[in-house]
Amino acid sequence: MKVWLAVAPIVGGVALLWLVAHLMLGYGAGMFVLLASLLAVLGWHATQMARLARWARRRDGASPPRAGGPWGVVLHELDRKTRHEDAQIERLTQALERFRAAGHAMPDGVMYLSASDTIEWLNKKAEQHFGLDYQQDRGVALAALVRNADLAHYLGAGEWDEPLLLPSPRRPALKLQIEIVPFGDGQKMLISRDISQVEKLETMRRDFIANVSHELRTPLTVVSGFVETVVDGLDDLDRADVMRFLNLVLEQSTRMQHLIEDLLALSELETGAPAPTEQCVDVEKLVRRVSDEATVLSGGRHRVLVLLDENDGEDVLLGSEKELHSAFVNLATNAVRYTPDGGSIQIRWQRTAQGAEFCVEDDGIGVDPAHVGRLTERFFRVDRGRSRETGGTGLGLAIVKHVASRHQGQLSIDSTLGVGSRFCIAFPAERIRPQR
Repeated sequence: MKVWLAVAPIVGGVALLWLVAHLMLGYGAGMFVLLASLLAVLGWHATQMARLARWARRRDGASPPRAGGPWGVVLHELDRKTRHEDAQIERLTQALERFRAAGHAMPDGVMYLSASDTIEWLNKKAEQHFGLDYQQDRGVALAALVRNADLAHYLGAGEWDEPLLLPSPRRPALKLQIEIVPFGDGQKMLISRDISQVEKLETMRRDFIANVSHELRTPLTVVSGFVETVVDGLDDLDRADVMRFLNLVLEQSTRMQHLIEDLLALSELETGAPAPTEQCVDVEKLVRRVSDEATVLSGGRHRVLVLLDENDGEDVLLGSEKELHSAFVNLATNAVRYTPDGGSIQIRWQRTAQGAEFCVEDDGIGVDPAHVGRLTERFFRVDRGRSRETGGTGLGLAIVKHVASRHQGQLSIDSTLGVGSRFCIAFPAERIRPQR
């Protein structure tokens, strides 16, 4: 309707010119004026069309050219439509950018594959998992870039109810779990997840169960054997033999009790127990108590020395006295167990630039540097036979490490085979207070 209203003045103007010329100058002049008017109108339309064509070719965000008459109506509507479409395109572009940003921020790898398994898009994590580059590899078949028979078979099988496990082509030590979700017209979304830590934890769980079973089976076998011996030969055994067997049973029972106590303590520390109670622990009393316990365990076979500076001995350590005692005494008793008779053990508390540290140093058998990094693993023993002979459970240093961490401390180990070892727990300054 608006266009017709805009055209009406032009038609009316041409008709009026023709009528005036016809009445005043005759039929021939009227037709000439009519033809000239029509040519002028056509020329004007051609000019507007040329301007519109130039604008459409550029399409650089500028508004359409302005004009009057019917072209003004058309261009106004075109301007309104293009602005609306530009706004929609901008919104879609922003949404796409947000989607891409979210995809790149995902902790898992995401890859879109066409029906022919060529790469349409992938996020940064997928690039890391498969060693790909989106800019270079877009449009290339995944099988041509990642040469893995299991992956190729999985892609082509069409049965994706179960995930595929395979090592990362870029880093073989990285274990990936691959899942495929079909969508659209034969397209696929491939999701890759790093499960290396999960696999490591599962391995640790299996090892832990195997170790616990072994550690408990050995003393139970010994106890069972002694009991059977006593029962079967009770009439032939004198009191001394019976007492010897009972003492051996008691020894193995005590070993199992210590193992279970350490397991419970470690379980409590590892399963997110509440933060340690902020007690004011008297450092001097705690260190001397640990020294006394180490001396009793030593039975006079070692020189156990306590080194406390006059001022450092007056410190207070904030934390759980029970946990700190457990950690300190584990370090001290380990030194007793692995230091030959006549050796020296130093138990020290000293201030440092960063806070303070508790150290136990010995001149015992030491540890090969190749094994030092594994000493805090549960049930790890450099010499399994010796550890059992000395009464160790294989959990002591794991407990020490967790106690140190719960008190914002750091366990450090310095050991030389055949020379000795030095175990220290460094505590931050905010946990150290002077006694008042």
